[in-house]
Amino acid sequence: MNANQAKKCHTIIHAHAAAAAAGNAVPVPGLGVATDMVTMVSMTMSLCGVFGGSITKEAAKALSVATVKNTMLTQPVKVITKELSKFVPLLGMLVAPTISVVMIEAAGWAIAKELEQRFPLGGSSTPT
Repeated sequence: MNANQAKKCHTIIHAHAAAAAAGNAVPVPGLGVATDMVTMVSMTMSLCGVFGGSITKEAAKALSVATVKNTMLTQPVKVITKELSKFVPLLGMLVAPTISVVMIEAAGWAIAKELEQRFPLGGSSTPT
């Protein structure tokens, strides 16, 4: 990943993490997971453009779901804490967005690295 691509990825990932944080501030259990998934699909499609690739919405969903599953399996305490914290007034409005930002940031960079490998020459083939 060159410096220009890294800068673009940084901007995309941070913007989407902020959007996910805003959605996770709403104290409704389960809404955070839905917000994270929508954010991840949008982020994946944006990141794909950085590497000159083309990806369908379905492929972006699949990659996002795989990344979220991996995050949930490797960091189950964070995911559970994020959703359970919403039952505690005010605390949930601080904890859930914070955990969401950390998860989206980590997932975003993992997706960026995956897309960089899929489109090493900036090709436009659709990944499977």
